[in-house]
Amino acid sequence: MISQLTISNLRNITDISIQPESGINLILGDNGSGKTSILEAVHLLGLGRSFRTRSLKNAVQFKQQQFQVVAKTETNIPVGLQFNLNTGLQIRLNNAPLKKLSELATQLPMQMIPANCHQFFEQGPRYRRQLVDWGLFHVEPEFNYQWQSYKKILQQRNSAIRQRKKSDEIQLWDTHLASFGEKITAHRQQQLSQLLTSFEVIFTRICPEYSDAEFSIRYKNGWAKDRNLAESLQLSLERDQKLGYTRSGSHAADWSFRINDVDPAELFSRGQQKLFVLALCMAQAKITEQTRHERSLLLLDDISSELDIRHQQLVLNELALLPVQAFITSTDLALKEAETSVFHVKHGAIYSGQ
Repeated sequence: MISQLTISNLRNITDISIQPESGINLILGDNGSGKTSILEAVHLLGLGRSFRTRSLKNAVQFKQQQFQVVAKTETNIPVGLQFNLNTGLQIRLNNAPLKKLSELATQLPMQMIPANCHQFFEQGPRYRRQLVDWGLFHVEPEFNYQWQSYKKILQQRNSAIRQRKKSDEIQLWDTHLASFGEKITAHRQQQLSQLLTSFEVIFTRICPEYSDAEFSIRYKNGWAKDRNLAESLQLSLERDQKLGYTRSGSHAADWSFRINDVDPAELFSRGQQKLFVLALCMAQAKITEQTRHERSLLLLDDISSELDIRHQQLVLNELALLPVQAFITSTDLALKEAETSVFHVKHGAIYSGQ
């Protein structure tokens, strides 16, 4: 949780400092006022990267040399990030240079719901895997090591395939790849089972239209369901050699929550798709708190997009019940509530008030 946030020279924000509340922080303003830049600053602190651009030089304010974001956590640990056009990115955690970005993510567990969150349904399995894996990163200590090890071994196996190595040389990687892959699958299935339990409660409250629906999980391992991964790798070797890469494995997994045994992508309106993704992220934050006893940051960009006032209010009501510190942008003044901290943004300047 963040107790203080200072931003300088980030896009159209020259210099602001806020003290967000531990619950819901509503950031109001017209389009282009700088609302999303505040979310971007928090995202940078949590992950060391932006959700708006791959090149951080694009986030530096015009005619400036660098931007800086500094925050204090609820445990009074300072976190600072600076990007300079000449020297690049520098991050400090507790007044010391950061060695691994994973240390930063551990300090500030985060769920991000961008304005285009419909990509969950549109961008395919990779995005869905990333969502559940991000939740696992925060609740399962062994998962990050297993996933990173799996990816390195997969790269080695694919390299051997592309170099047209002999079959027995390619298969040298199979035992370890299968071992890590099976463990990753077990973690994902357990996480999804827990997610579904929390998701069902949250989703039916923010989308009452489906209060009587039946929810289930469909998970695809990434290999034939009647075999283990080691067998699949062995049987698909000839095909992999023709393709030039390893097709079967945890990197090819996919999953979905079914609503009345139907894929939600075929069932939901755009607004309901947004509520679906919101409920998923809220459920992951709840699991993180139950496991780590720590509040997550939840960033929601443009709550008013695709959602009417009634559903927006249902989302705020649900967030008030959850162990999250929420930063929510909106252009709609009707969302101001006594239990929220409200910050008004205009031309990159900010002030608080109801």
